[in-house]
Amino acid sequence: MADTIPTFLLADNAEHPDAVFVVHTQFPRFILNLANDELEWWETFAKEDKESATEEVALWIERATEFYDNEVNKYTD
Repeated sequence: MADTIPTFLLADNAEHPDAVFVVHTQFPRFILNLANDELEWWETFAKEDKESATEEVALWIERATEFYDNEVNKYTD
């Protein structure tokens, strides 16, 4: 079943009508709120791994944003 779950998913929420969320389903799992770039990790990192994970945040935000842009472009083209 893991092969059928997409790496990224789009989500919305009635409590946050102006926000669009990108969910990353593989390690490191997170939810990105595109309205304010708030990133919620679903992983627990060891203290020594936290620094290296923090350094990759920009990369993960970029990948999630690219996914969103590609998905939206499919509907607007």
